[in-house]
Amino acid sequence: MKLRLPGRRDRAAATPVPDDAADLTPQLVKASGKGRPTPKRVEAQGRRPGPPPPPPTTRKEAYRRTREQQASRRAQTRAGMARGDEQFLPARDRGPVRRLVRDVVDSRRNAGSFFLGVAALVLVGYFIPNPAVQSYTVFVWFFFFLAIVVDSVFLGRRIKKKVLERFPGQPHRMRGLVWYGISRATMIRRWRFPRAEVPIGADV
Repeated sequence: MKLRLPGRRDRAAATPVPDDAADLTPQLVKASGKGRPTPKRVEAQGRRPGPPPPPPTTRKEAYRRTREQQASRRAQTRAGMARGDEQFLPARDRGPVRRLVRDVVDSRRNAGSFFLGVAALVLVGYFIPNPAVQSYTVFVWFFFFLAIVVDSVFLGRRIKKKVLERFPGQPHRMRGLVWYGISRATMIRRWRFPRAEVPIGADV
């Protein structure tokens, strides 16, 4: 028979025991630093990269691998430029201001985008041995060139307005931005690079 001194309690009786021991399992897992169950061996092996390819045995094979790697990098760069990824774009296309200028151009129909088609018709008209057709060709070319100039003036004003509204209080080289937008407007929409991200008529 054990003797118990007065004023002392058993340590086991003094320690509170939780009613539901299963509630401590998430806390223990979180305290261990994992926060998730250990993956199975098959899953872990499936995520590991495969073994590196063996080194080339001939000079021709090494040259072929180099060309394949260069072609893969060029394709990746071109895809990144097409979707407007900043890390792949050249310096002239980077930045939110240039992106805004592209959106302004792509959201409207530009007279300059018909330049190649009209130029082809004018070139064909010059080779037709008919003075009347050649004179009409000259008039068509003149009026189309005038339309491009007028449309470029309106486009430049719209670019300036949008840039100052969206990015006020910043130093902008407006002449360079306007020329950047006009040069993009003279390209056919499907050939523009980076690709158009807004539809025609969108509120930019």
